Parts: sequence; C-alpha cells; structure tokens
Amino acid sequence: MARLGGGKGRRARDDLRRLLPLIGATLLTVGGVFCAWQTWLIADQGNAIERTRRGQEAAVRAVADLARERVERFRAAAADPALKAGLDDRAATAVRLRQVLHDARQVDVYDGALDEVVRADYRQFGYAKAAQLMAALGEGRASPMASILVGGERWLTLVEPIGDPGNVRAWVWLAYPFDDLRRRFDPVSAAGGRLELHESANGDSAPLLSHGRLSAEREASGQPVPGTAFYVFAALPGAFIVLPDSVLLAGLLTLLGLGGGAFLVWWRSRLPIMPAPVVEDDLLVADVVRRPRLPPVPAPTVAPVLAAPVAPAHDVDPAIFRAYDIRGIVGVSLTADTARLIGRAIGGRMRDHGLREIVVGRDGRVSGPELAAALADGLRAADVDVIDLGAVATPLTYFAAFHLGTGCAVSVTGSHNPANHNGFKVVIGGEALGGDDVADLYRRIADQRLPEGGQGTWREHAIVDAYVSRVTGDIAEADRRLKVVVDAGNGIAGAVAPRVLEEIGCEVVPLYCDVDGTFPNHHPDPSEPRNLADLIAAVRTVGADMGIAFDGDGDRMGVVGPGGEIVPADRLLMLFARDVLARNPGATIVYDVKCSAHLRKVVQDAAGVPLMWRTGHSLVKAKMRETGAALGGEMTGHFFFADGNRWYGFDDGIYAAARWVEMLAGDPAERSVVEWLDDLPRSVATPELRLTMAEGAASRLMERLRDAAEFGDGRVTTIDGVRVEWNDGWGLVRASHTESVLSFRFEADNPKALERVKAAFRERIHALDDALSLPF
Repeated sequence: MARLGGGKGRRARDDLRRLLPLIGATLLTVGGVFCAWQTWLIADQGNAIERTRRGQEAAVRAVADLARERVERFRAAAADPALKAGLDDRAATAVRLRQVLHDARQVDVYDGALDEVVRADYRQFGYAKAAQLMAALGEGRASPMASILVGGERWLTLVEPIGDPGNVRAWVWLAYPFDDLRRRFDPVSAAGGRLELHESANGDSAPLLSHGRLSAEREASGQPVPGTAFYVFAALPGAFIVLPDSVLLAGLLTLLGLGGGAFLVWWRSRLPIMPAPVVEDDLLVADVVRRPRLPPVPAPTVAPVLAAPVAPAHDVDPAIFRAYDIRGIVGVSLTADTARLIGRAIGGRMRDHGLREIVVGRDGRVSGPELAAALADGLRAADVDVIDLGAVATPLTYFAAFHLGTGCAVSVTGSHNPANHNGFKVVIGGEALGGDDVADLYRRIADQRLPEGGQGTWREHAIVDAYVSRVTGDIAEADRRLKVVVDAGNGIAGAVAPRVLEEIGCEVVPLYCDVDGTFPNHHPDPSEPRNLADLIAAVRTVGADMGIAFDGDGDRMGVVGPGGEIVPADRLLMLFARDVLARNPGATIVYDVKCSAHLRKVVQDAAGVPLMWRTGHSLVKAKMRETGAALGGEMTGHFFFADGNRWYGFDDGIYAAARWVEMLAGDPAERSVVEWLDDLPRSVATPELRLTMAEGAASRLMERLRDAAEFGDGRVTTIDGVRVEWNDGWGLVRASHTESVLSFRFEADNPKALERVKAAFRERIHALDDALSLPF
C-alpha cells in the first residue's frame, strides 16, 4: 500500500494555492446569487404589496356578498303577505322563516318593543344576543351582520325588522354557521402577505380569521366590510432587503459577484498541478486503528411533572363563578386544587379556539403565588404554554396579552375584596369572559370535560418596563408640574403607579404604596368614601394639587381634589368624554346604569353618542367592542380608553390616572380640579347604597319589581335592574351580580326632588316586601 510522502509541505502549499481561488469563487458566486435575489425583491416589492391589497379588497367583497345574500333572502321571505298576516303568532312565523331560510341555524322572532328581551335573564338568554337586539331597537333599523359565541361555538348573526320604518311589528334574530364566512374568506389569496378578519376597527383585537405569512407586518387600520361589523386588515409582505433600495445598484453587485466568481474558476483551471512525491514513512494508513463510532447522545428530556391530585368536580363551588369573573374565599371555596381545575377548563376553552399561549399575572395577595402556580399547572396540563408575569397589576396582565401577542390572559386577583378572598379575571381571544362564558368554565369542570396530560411550557417574563414605556410614550408632555398624593392601599398598583406618574412629570407623594396583601391600613376600594380619609388628610397636609387612589389590583381609580373633595367617577367620566370627543367627534361613549343622567347631555353637547349599558367590566368591554366606542366608564371607577390608537380598550386605573394628569397639566388656563368640576352640570346625588340580603333573595325581589315596575310618569329602563327617570331626577335599584346585595342610587336637581324619587322607590319596594329595612 502507498505510503504518505515526506513532501507534504510542498503539496500542502500547492493545494492551498488551488483552494483559495475556489473559496473566493464560491463566495463571489453565492454573493452574486444573493444580490440577484435582492434585485428581484426590490423590483417586485411594489407589485407584492399591490397584490396583497387586491386580496384585501377581494376579501371585503366576499364577506360583503355573503352579508348581502343573507339580507336579501330574508327580506324576500319577509315580504310574503301570508307571513305578514300571521305575524302575531311569532312561533309560527319563526317556523315559516326556517322553512325558507333552510341554512339558518336559528331563527327567533320577537315583538316590536322587544319586551321579552328586556325582561329576560341575560345569563340564560345570552348577553351578546340581547345587546344586538337592543342596539337594533335603539337605532330603529336592522343591525349589520356580526358574530357571537354561543356555548363555545361562533355564529354569524343578523337582526332584521319586519314592518314599516317607525312601526316595526317584529324583530327577527338570525344565526348562521360561522363556517359560511370561513368558506368565503379563506380562499382569497393573501399574495405573500396576510389577511385578517376582525370584529373591531382596532387591529389589536384577536382576529376571527387569518391566513397568510405570519411575518408580514399588519397595517394599523382595516377596511370596513359594508353591511357587517367586520373589518379586513392586510399585513403587507415585508421583503428581506438588506441592500440599498436601488435596482441598478443591486444589479451591478449581481454582475460583479457572478462575474468575479466565473473569473476565479477560469483562473484556477489554468494553474499547473504539481505531482505529489512518494516518500517512505513509518506510518501506513492501514495501520491506523479506527475507534468504533459512539452512538449519538440522546437529547435531554424533561421529566413530566406529575399533577397534584385534584378535588373531584362536585367539590367545586359553583357560586365562585360570578357574572364578571371568578371569586372565592381562599381555603374555603377557592383552593389550589380548584385553581388547577380552573386552569384546565380555561386551557380547554383556549384549545377549542386554536389558542396555545397565555400570560398569567397576580396581585399582591398572600395567596397569589400558590393559586397562580396551581392555575399554571392546570393550563400546562391542557397543553397551553404559560408566560408568568409574576406580581403585577391587572392592567399590566391585560397589556401583556396585547404586547406579547397571546390574546389570552388571567389575572389572579381578588380586586377590592377582603384579603382572604382571591379569584381570576380571564381573557380568551381578546374577550374578557363574563356571564355564560364564565359559567361555561364551571360546566366543563362539572361535566369532567377537561384536557389532561399536556406538556405546556412555562417561562417568566418581566412586563413592567414595557408597560411604563408604552404609557409614558402615549402621554403628552406638559410644562406644568403637578403635586400628586398616590394612595395604593397597599395594593399591587403601588409597585408601578408612582413610577408612571413621576415619569410623566408629576411630583409624587406615595401613601401606602408598599405592597402588602393583608391591607393593613385600609381596604383598597376607592369607590368607598371611608377608604379615602387618609388620602384626603395627606392631600391637605402636603398642599397637593390632587390625590389619586387605586383599588387592590389597579384596574380602578378615584380622585380627590386639593381641598379633600371626592370626585365621583361619573363626573370624571364627563371630563374624559369631553377630552376624547374633542379629537374623536361622533364617537360612542358607554357608561353604566349607575352613572349620572347628566352624562347623556354632556356627551351629546360634545358631539358624541351616549350609550347607557349594564354594570360590569366585562359587559362594558363587550359593548365597546360591539359599538366601536372610544371610551367607557363605570361608577365604581373603571375607565376604558379606546380612542384612536392610543390605548387598548381594557380597564386600567393607572393609565386613566395618567390621562387625567395629561388633561390638567396640559391646560393652558392651569385650572385646578375644583375649577374643572365647576364647569359641569350640578345635582344632588347619593353614593351607591347597599342592602345585604339572604342568598338569592335580591334576585327574586328584582324579578318581582321588574314585573311590577309602575312609576307613574317616570321612564323605566330595565337593562340592568330598574332605573326610573323623571325630568328632575332618577333612581336605580339593581341586584349585584357578584353578591346577594341590592344596590341603590338616586340623583335629582334639588333635595326636594331627591326625596320624592326615594319615596317613589320606597313605595314600590315596600308594596312587595314591607319588612325590608331600606338604606334610604
């Protein structure tokens, strides 16, 4: 066998002399090919964007055609004289319409005044369905095609009137399979970009449908689909272009690369090949002992985490599943085992919607770490990936769902409840769960429809810096420096609110801003005047411009003026509405039934559309998404900003405080809080008055009162409890959705009118139960 030669040095130099041109030719050729690809991308990028825009327009037409076909078929059926003649028999009318509209999943017919909807139990009837019908009634015309979730399944819906304008004899609610829309939308080519269908003008909401390239960058605004509540957003193809945006330069670089590579190959072919000398050596190639090849090292595996034993489903208390969220007493109705089951139920609902990632945050309560960990175990068992934010305010958890693109979030919080309470606020697919959606989680547990055995991942992520940067980047700078006392009530807002206000230019005096889940100083609920006593004293003592208080998880806020005046949340909402409408004329402002009657006129005078709705943060958010409202608020101090692209529409006490500071600090007249309030209409009003009753008694009394709601010339509204308005005042009684409590509120132009309103309510309630000791 030939031996290795001793002239290895010369041969190596010759090999190197021939190898270097080959390496250079390879690099130049690869560079030339890359430049050719870049040339094509630069030349084609305008065409690629135009193709995606054509796809967006085609998607709009496809969805609009579906809506138009549905409406035309219904109106043709409704024009049948026989159907109109039998319209008083609504059940028979519904049957006749189903026979004609054979592809409709459901057809319901209601009277022209929607009396049966107004008096319905919305947990059974469906909040979204009731909202669509009531919106159509309020506008006196058909509502556009929209979608709602019914039992975890999404349907396409229409509300159509039968009758003449101004004399609607019946309203028809139609539901169609959502797949009808999918079949129209999905075949439309995204042409290298991405097309998304949203039910909101705000593109930050989770898309209903989406297809195309995930890396494409979505535009800030979408095209509205005529006749529907939908918007089609286009994500334009972003070409990977690293060269200067010039076809000529890129083409020249292509020629240089390919030409240089060809030259080096030619030059290498002309180099002489030197023969390799053979010299005796002591080592034969055959003499080398080859070691056996080792098997590949197996990839490291993570040992499965064994889930802790969970309580049987029948041990989960259904009472903790409330109208807006989940709340219970820690160690009694809410345990780690229960939290683990709830995590699996949430994960199952997410998987039904094709969602696999969720952010989890917790407030400062002592029980938070244990419950959050158990919840995460349940989510991971459902094969959901968990992003743990740690101890953060609820608004930061909501923000993270947008910022990290999960669209899903759980805040482990007891809100303003006592320290031994805790719970969960849940967002899935960009929608805060409320009503039947919360009840669905319990049904999944009770029916043992829970996924298990999943291997969801878990990772930590810090969100505070990103949140602070986003808020401070949104707030306009002002020269006026305000002195603000911040009372967090030892809640979790104390960890971030002072920093936000300092970074937007305030001099902050912190009060109870150290996070302590036992709440040793006072209860963290700014809607209760007794909880503001220390803040009022501090504002007066330090001579502050105002005081701002937050609730336990930071999604609500309250304001105190420089003299200790408590600013009611509905009056604060009036000022926010004026500010928002100055930049968004014609926008809708949503407020709950507990708010002042003056709100309607203030909003109208500012060129806005006032809309009173049911109390509850998830209900207000759902109504805002449905109507595209720019602002929402509740008497409890929840504020929801969704004006333009400034904020996301969720309730955020910290951001609301920043917007309030922006208004005051940016005022050219440098008015005080009191001077701002002096510009608003005045009235005499009570705070929210509460009457605790036996379990279920409050709801039963409200059902009887709604059926017997006769208040003379008063205008009765029953969208949430019974609210009666006269020309000089109004009153409200409603059953709490979270406790067995009746709550009351009254407002009038003067004390005499206020007493008359109270007396009217006392008379009607005592006619039903004269043993009740009313708090007014």
